[in-house]
Amino acid sequence: MIEPASWLAATGPLSDVILSTRVRVARNLDGYPFPNRASDDELSEVRNTLLEAMSGNNYLANAVVIRMEGADDAVRDVLAERHLVSGDFARGGVGRAVVVGENEVASAMVNEEDHLRLQCIRSGLMPTDAWRLVNRIESEMDRNLHYAFSSDWGYLTSCPTNAGTGLRASVLAHLIGLARGGRIGQILSSISKLGLSVRGYYGEGSSALGGFFQVSNQTTLGQTEEDIAYTVERVATQLAGLEGEAREALVERGRRELEDEVHRAFGILTSARLLTAHEVMERCSSLRLGIALELIDGVSLATVNRLLVVTQPGHLAYAHGSGSSEIERDAARADLVRGELTATE
Repeated sequence: MIEPASWLAATGPLSDVILSTRVRVARNLDGYPFPNRASDDELSEVRNTLLEAMSGNNYLANAVVIRMEGADDAVRDVLAERHLVSGDFARGGVGRAVVVGENEVASAMVNEEDHLRLQCIRSGLMPTDAWRLVNRIESEMDRNLHYAFSSDWGYLTSCPTNAGTGLRASVLAHLIGLARGGRIGQILSSISKLGLSVRGYYGEGSSALGGFFQVSNQTTLGQTEEDIAYTVERVATQLAGLEGEAREALVERGRRELEDEVHRAFGILTSARLLTAHEVMERCSSLRLGIALELIDGVSLATVNRLLVVTQPGHLAYAHGSGSSEIERDAARADLVRGELTATE
């Protein structure tokens, strides 16, 4: 689980701006209450039914299954930091499980807000590709499952905004140029009028550290899966174009200052002995901008993407023990960053 996930590889389309695309579908088993109303026995029965349906799935071969009742806090945090589970799911337990496929491309949450959340994460901008994979996984599972479905409302979900297709498509975008250019507020407001929502790095309720934003569809009712994927792709493509223009404007206004910022960020990351998670996020944002603008050599986007994830508190606790002090964690984080970046020079 600590190995690099494929979505961090920066190999997909527009990966200098769009770190990843995530598509997930929400489903509930017919005949069972939604998780927030189900008994412990019902939740366990739903979990067992879904895990059995996934066990023979060709697309989840060699998957890791983690039952949340037995998971320690560090594992829960790692799952959330890798965008495999929600924060709420990570804190829960009874009847909950997460299934993680190879390279973390495909995964599933069992008994979060809905009985099943199937998801696919791809590098760069690939909503249609991600949707097709989720659809193939679900099609194999459908042979032995009966979902709660209405001819009027589509798939029935715990939250009405997920009814219909039950599909959410989102992109994790690095919009540092737009944020610094003062246009981000206006642009994100325009996006919301198109039926899309904008959240911070970790989704709902989180802040946009380092200029990282998640953009996703707000509703799923009345649209086909293809329509949702197309809308997210179209808007993300436009965002990437605007971000590219904003980055070029930053260079035109002060190339020397920008180069200095990027190289200072690299210098701090490769020499500091104590680093907080917040500082790593901010410095890596500057470094990522410099790589995209070819202001610095010898560092890859994939390396920076990986650092954004593996330096988070849960990963450090998983690797070094949860009993370490804050200073010890900051020192371990600095050692990790220094080792990763100096190894690429």
